[in-house]
Amino acid sequence: MRSLLLISFCIIQLGCVSVYKNLQDTTGDIHNLQQFKPVITTALYKIDVNVIGKYLSGLLLLKTMPDSSIRVVFSSEMGFKFFDFEFSPGNRFKVNYIIKQMNKKPVIKTLRKDFELILMQSLDPSTVHIRKDSLFIYYVFPQTKGFYYYITNPGGNELVRMERSSKRKPVVEAIMKNYRNGIPDTIGITHKNFNFTIGLKKIER
Repeated sequence: MRSLLLISFCIIQLGCVSVYKNLQDTTGDIHNLQQFKPVITTALYKIDVNVIGKYLSGLLLLKTMPDSSIRVVFSSEMGFKFFDFEFSPGNRFKVNYIIKQMNKKPVIKTLRKDFELILMQSLDPSTVHIRKDSLFIYYVFPQTKGFYYYITNPGGNELVRMERSSKRKPVVEAIMKNYRNGIPDTIGITHKNFNFTIGLKKIER
């Protein structure tokens, strides 16, 4: 019985250890991240979504409006709209439209944070902490709950991945690759706590 309690205690303790605990403070230039922020006028992506075994595909339009807001519109290839979100300067967010089946606060909140992460909408230089390990540089931006991590190689010229995390571990990982004229060709978002992935591949027009 005592052995079982000891094993349980060890498992709990290991589960509480932060994967970021060995990161060390360092200096760096926050402006290194600007090269990875998507420069969007209008970009159209093929989108594939897998949510707990349910599959959706279609088109995702990213468009910067005259007021500098960014519209994110997901529709089927036949034109049926799933949602239309608006991200504005100052970290403002608006739901212009969402289908009834998706119109739930947790769903909207999750999607908002996913797109904030890849659009790099929350990069306040006054709040950033820069850390490192033996392989990467970590640009850490505190949020109301949790953190956004933007992780580069030591030279700062490659965005390795992005993470939305709790205090202890990532809950979402994302990548953006193969930039062309400031826009990534490939974007991937993977949730760690449940089976939810979003894959984007740019359509050249």
